[in-house]
Amino acid sequence: MLSTATIEQVKTHIHAAAKELAARRAAGTSGDLLLPELRPTSFEQAFAIQQTVAAIYKANNNPIAAWKCLLPSAEKTVVAPIYQADVYQQSATCPLYPSTKGLARVEPELAFEIARDLPPRATPYTEAEIDAALGHTRLALELIKSRYHTPSEATHFDALADGLVNQGLWLGPVLNPQKDLETSHFELSVNIANGEQLQNETLQKFAIHPNGFPKAGLYWLVNFLSAQGIGLTQGQYVITGSYAGVLDLPLAQVCDFEYGALGQFTVTFTAK
Repeated sequence: MLSTATIEQVKTHIHAAAKELAARRAAGTSGDLLLPELRPTSFEQAFAIQQTVAAIYKANNNPIAAWKCLLPSAEKTVVAPIYQADVYQQSATCPLYPSTKGLARVEPELAFEIARDLPPRATPYTEAEIDAALGHTRLALELIKSRYHTPSEATHFDALADGLVNQGLWLGPVLNPQKDLETSHFELSVNIANGEQLQNETLQKFAIHPNGFPKAGLYWLVNFLSAQGIGLTQGQYVITGSYAGVLDLPLAQVCDFEYGALGQFTVTFTAK
């Protein structure tokens, strides 16, 4: 059993790590890996840092507005909050912090709306109960940025503490209301307008959800958070995995996205 002094030291390190990562996120900057004594070495430490960042943001009127997740694997657990100030509702332009190459880094996703509160409780929620609490499903883009200069050198726990390279969420139109719509995969097309004098560029990929069934991670997330004493609230959104990895797209150029039969949207990325 840890001594009282050791427990207090761990708490001090968690708060110091969270304070540093919260400041980097707010400024849109990145830095070195945290000092060795501040770096998390377990899921529990990483999640505690992440949730301390959330508490700092909530105290500054920037609460959690969405979550990202995947079904957990033997190697890693993917769960992280997305904050209100970084969520954009079908705006014509999407502000973000560009990559070191001056590009917008985004991941194509579906976002599930929480239409009714799912508070923490002792018994797990059934899939039917979770489905009944959902509202619209929207086409979405996760906005990507690490708060570390060299994210490839970060462990999964480092990344988890930092919110898993998330810098925000762009919410697009509601999914096409077609019956029996296939959502596990689609043909992704991104047409990039290069201006009147240049030919447009088109990016095409076969997009497939990493869990196959896009709600799988959502069902897991609700009960994982409930076990931590955390609820999902009306108006929040959940994204459950990228269909095509990270896309590096230009700034200040009109991008027309088509998610196969699921729908389409247009957005222009701008630098914060």
